[in-house]
Amino acid sequence: MSVKILSITLLLISMCVCCHSEDTHEHPGRIPPCCPAVTKGNMTADVVGQTYHKLAARYHCVKAIIFDTKDGQLCADPDAQWVKDLTAKMRKV
Repeated sequence: MSVKILSITLLLISMCVCCHSEDTHEHPGRIPPCCPAVTKGNMTADVVGQTYHKLAARYHCVKAIIFDTKDGQLCADPDAQWVKDLTAKMRKV
């Protein structure tokens, strides 16, 4: 019984190590951003700066566009028309 528990424990630890190393591959030493949900309304007026970041869906994070605001980061729905318009405008600059 003890060998069975040890085997399961080692399996779980190795799975955690593999998943963790996969997450930090793009940015070693940094925790990648995560959006558990996106804003529903048009937040164009709150966006500052001329940059944005695309975020792919993974684990509990949803697909999103991240904008900077004076209060921090904003997770927006990449399929929302206001987001498409704003990112197109930013690409032209």
